[in-house]
Parts: sequence; structure tokens; C-alpha cells
Amino acid sequence: MSKLMAALGFVGAAASAAALLGMAPAQAAGRAVIGGGSGIIIDSQVECTVTTIGRDGAGRLVGLTAGHCGDAGDRVLAEGHENVGQVGRFVYSNHDLDYAVIEFDRTRVVPVNRVGGVTIAAVGSPARFPDIACKHGRTTATTCGVAWGDIFATGAELWTQMCVIEGDSGAPVVVGSRLVGMVNAYLAVACAGPEVGTTMDSIMRDLNRRNITGSHFHPI
Repeated sequence: MSKLMAALGFVGAAASAAALLGMAPAQAAGRAVIGGGSGIIIDSQVECTVTTIGRDGAGRLVGLTAGHCGDAGDRVLAEGHENVGQVGRFVYSNHDLDYAVIEFDRTRVVPVNRVGGVTIAAVGSPARFPDIACKHGRTTATTCGVAWGDIFATGAELWTQMCVIEGDSGAPVVVGSRLVGMVNAYLAVACAGPEVGTTMDSIMRDLNRRNITGSHFHPI
């Protein structure tokens, strides 16, 4: 993670007991519907958002979220589908680029490419000013704003003017139906200061270089 991003307010939230009790009623035991924009609970403590879900080169069902949401071995529950039980676990977390890989249990998850107001049809190149970027997070749902681009030329960051707050970490950032990044942090004040995240270009390059997901992750 850059020094700049380290100084920002991360938007992953610890889940208090009161917040857990206030969640939507759990679905009947079976399978949880999960896609980019779905809320997840990590080790019954942290609430974040799935960036995207798909299959890797080895045919495993995997997904992405923000790296500060968890570490390898952490258990994942689907928010709103807690009765399904554990639906996945973190298998890799990169704290430099602030993304993580989750391996999902195919017997407990129905993967989808649309959640709320966001549809993911492809992974694309980073957004640039004056593109309009949108995200769907488990806390603030669908919000949009102008994309400022990689304003400090880091090669990995995407700045936007979207509203994000705690729990939106990992939310997919799209231009149209093209996935261009994930939400990681905001500057100064939630929903007022700009949002900053990691580009999908940099994540995909790192995934394939490390062969973390059997290479060549493809969103559903």
C-alpha cells in the first residue's frame, strides 16, 4: 500500500453485536447469492464488500475484496445469508495493493454478476477523467461520481468522487458494466472527501504473476 493510502481512512468496519443483530433476516439454509457488491462478514467481526466473483484457471470459485478486510485463513459469511454458514475463506491478502482473494464453497454459493445497481460484464482498463464511475457497497449501496484517475501516477490507484463509508471496502468500481477497480479508502470525510481504490489492471497483473488463483481469473 502506498504511504498516501496508508494515511487515508480505510472503509472496512468492525461489526458490533448491535450491527449484527440489525442485519437483514437470514435466508433459509441452502446457498447464498453472492456477486460484486454483496456484503460479507469476516471472522464474525469485520464487514466488507465483495468486488467480484468468478472462476480461476483451476476451475475454483473465487472472489476479491479489500486486503485490509482479512488475512489467509479468515472465515467468510454472507451477510443476509448467515444461516448458510461459512461460504468461503481468505486464501491470500496483499497489503501493498490492498486486495485479497477468497475461495468460495461452490456447494453454498450461487455466483451472480449483478448486485443492486451494478452489473459486471468484463474487466477493463482504469477509468480516467471525466468518466463517471459507480460502485455498489454493502453500506451505501449504489453511488456514482466523477473519476479523477490515478492523480499521483502510482500505477495502481484510482481516485473518484463517489460516496463511500465503513463497510464499503472492496466494493466494485465500474464504468458502465466494465469493472475498473475496487473501493479501499476515503480522504478526510466519508462521502465528502474523494474515494481511492486499487485498479483492476494492477490486481490482475499481480494475481497472474503470483499464480494465486491458478492464473487467469474470470468474473462470472
